[in-house]
Amino acid sequence: MHRVMKLLFIRHAQSTGNVEKRMQGHGDFALSETGKQQTEKLARSLLAEGWFPSHVYSSPLKRAVETTQILLDHFLAAPLPAAVSDLIDGAATPVDLPENEPGTIPVRYAEELKEFQNGIFQGLTWAEAIERYPALCHQLEASPDWIPIPNAETLKDARERANQFIQRLMSQHRNGDHIWIITHSWILQHLVAELLGCDRSWRLRAQNTALFEFWIDQSRWHRIDQNRFNTDLWQVRRFNDCHHLQT
Repeated sequence: MHRVMKLLFIRHAQSTGNVEKRMQGHGDFALSETGKQQTEKLARSLLAEGWFPSHVYSSPLKRAVETTQILLDHFLAAPLPAAVSDLIDGAATPVDLPENEPGTIPVRYAEELKEFQNGIFQGLTWAEAIERYPALCHQLEASPDWIPIPNAETLKDARERANQFIQRLMSQHRNGDHIWIITHSWILQHLVAELLGCDRSWRLRAQNTALFEFWIDQSRWHRIDQNRFNTDLWQVRRFNDCHHLQT
């Protein structure tokens, strides 16, 4: 394929809040030991592919920051490869490396990439929430419709910040940029929906360190002719991929 902009969305590794089944929201939970091991496996897998980023965006919450730092520690210390195998046909091809200065990978911490701001539920397990807010929890269990949670953001709020982030990517980056986006499972659903141009958000059960990779011809992104339907220009290269955890 011709030179493109590559986006790799990464869910953060397992956190202590995940282990305790807490509704983490904007709470700052560190990675668990398993989470650190998951990130190490992911780093080794991406290095073996030659997936070197030119730019990194991360949620500023601790579990995402720690995932980002472990990944970068591996990549900043690694020698650049000469060739890798293509993910689809296994043929050895030259690595399409980004154009940043050697030994530098700029990182930006983006508020839009934070997890759902879940108000009074932040940091609680469901059992603790039922004990504190029984009427609200029973209401939530009884209906599939969205019910507002006190002090939490709305679905519209979340979708709007996802839109803002995707628009920023498309306006500030170009073909040849290789971008990691380290974020959280709930907002990831809205980010992917915005990128794909969906008029609704879809449930994605992303495991910790799951990968969603998209290749985009950014130079043609804003065209409104029939190239919008040209699948050579926009490709889903992997979706909810966790093969690295099997190693």
